[in-house]
Amino acid sequence: MRGKIIRGVGGFYYVHAEDGGVYECRAKGIFRKEKVKPLVGDDVEISILDEKERTGNVDSLLPRKNMLIRPAAANVDQAMVVFALTHPKPNLNLLDRFLILMNRQEIPVIICFNKTDLADEGQARELGQIYRGCGCEVRFVSAAQKEGLDEIRALLEAKTTVLAGPSGVGKSSLTNCFLPEERMEVGEISRKIDRGKHTTRHTELLVLKPYGRIEAQGDTDICQQEGGLPANSSYILDTPGFSSLYLQDIEYEELKEYFHEFTPYEPYCRFQGCMHLKEPDCAVKEAVERGEIHRARYESYELLAEELRNRRKY
Repeated sequence: MRGKIIRGVGGFYYVHAEDGGVYECRAKGIFRKEKVKPLVGDDVEISILDEKERTGNVDSLLPRKNMLIRPAAANVDQAMVVFALTHPKPNLNLLDRFLILMNRQEIPVIICFNKTDLADEGQARELGQIYRGCGCEVRFVSAAQKEGLDEIRALLEAKTTVLAGPSGVGKSSLTNCFLPEERMEVGEISRKIDRGKHTTRHTELLVLKPYGRIEAQGDTDICQQEGGLPANSSYILDTPGFSSLYLQDIEYEELKEYFHEFTPYEPYCRFQGCMHLKEPDCAVKEAVERGEIHRARYESYELLAEELRNRRKY
C-alpha cells in the first residue's frame, strides 16, 4: 500500500495511507544499512502488520521531488513564513535569512504577516514596501479575526507547503483556520506522543480542508482518488518555531544573488562582480538612495555580508 509520511517521532513514522487511514510504521533495516532516513513528506510503500492496530513497516521510498535540510522534509512545493506585524515585532534580518535559505533550495516563498488586527495600516504598508521587490508573494492576515484567509488558502491549493516562522507569531492559530473539523486520525497520534496543544515540537504534515470551506458550514463532497485520498490534496508541513538561522554553506560572493531587487541594477555597476558595498559608481547603492530599493533590505544585506566576510577569515 502507498502513503505519505505525515510525522516521524522516535523511530516511528506515521503514514497517511491510500485507504484513508494513518499507520504507525517502523522503517525496515535496509534504510539504516543504506544510510537513508525517511522524511516527513516522503511518498512511501508500506506493508501492514496489524490492520486493527494500524501498524506496519515502511518498505521503500518513492522518488523524491526535492529534499530540505532545515526543516527536514521531502517533496515540498513552496514555503510560507509567518511573522507577526506586532507582538512580537518582526525581526526582518531573521526573515531575510529564511528567504535566502529557501531561495538557495529553489523553493518559492509566501511571506505572511499575521495580527493585522493589532497593528495600524502604516506598519503593513511599510513592510509591503520593504519586500515589494524580493520576488515573493507578500500577504497580510488576521488569524484571530479570520481576515485575508481566503487569499492565503488559494495559494496553498493542491500544494505541499512548509510553514515556518518564530514562536509566538500565530502559526498554530493560522494553521487551525485551514484544518478540517476532524483532523483524520492525527489527534490520536498527538495524544500518543504527548504533543502540547499549542506547541509544535516536531515537523508534521497536516491535510487541509477542501478549498472554499474556511467559513463553510456542513459537509461538502470531496473528490476522491482511487484508494480514498482526496484528489489534489493540499498539505501544510508544520515545523517548530525558530529564533535564529545560520547561513551555512553560503559564500560571501554569492549573497547578492539572493536579493532579487538588486538584479535589474547590477549591469549598470561600474565594476563587474560588484558586491554593492564600498565600490564606487554602484547602481544598486544609487537605487537605494533614490528609494527604488528599500533601505531596510539593503541594510540587512550589509549585515549579512559582514557576517559572511568575518566568518571567511576564520
